[in-house]
Amino acid sequence: MRNMTCIVCPIGCSLEINENAGKDLSVSGNQCPRGAAYAVEEIRAPKRVVTATCSIEESSIAPNYSGVVSRVPVKTASACLREKIPAILNEIYKTKVTLPVKMGDVIISKWDGEIDVVATRTIS
Repeated sequence: MRNMTCIVCPIGCSLEINENAGKDLSVSGNQCPRGAAYAVEEIRAPKRVVTATCSIEESSIAPNYSGVVSRVPVKTASACLREKIPAILNEIYKTKVTLPVKMGDVIISKWDGEIDVVATRTIS
């Protein structure tokens, strides 16, 4: 038996997860179906949105650039399997961004065939 708190909505239900014969999971304590789905996903294949920063390509910095921001904040556009986080972070940290960049611009397209990494701030 495992216990966890659901984070899908503000209610924060206390979930109790039991593994039945074999691989079936039963979830109790959830006030909506989303809580049960969250618990099953969190046990079987936990996912997280990844946030990080990329360095700025030196040659793209304009002469009048104030230099206040030295890195571009980014995040995955969708959740990534937890076991793949080190690999995607490695790719993000190797990436150099050419300015200007707008919030929402795709910085890395379809990493691992499925996940876009997007800028979370406009920098010109």
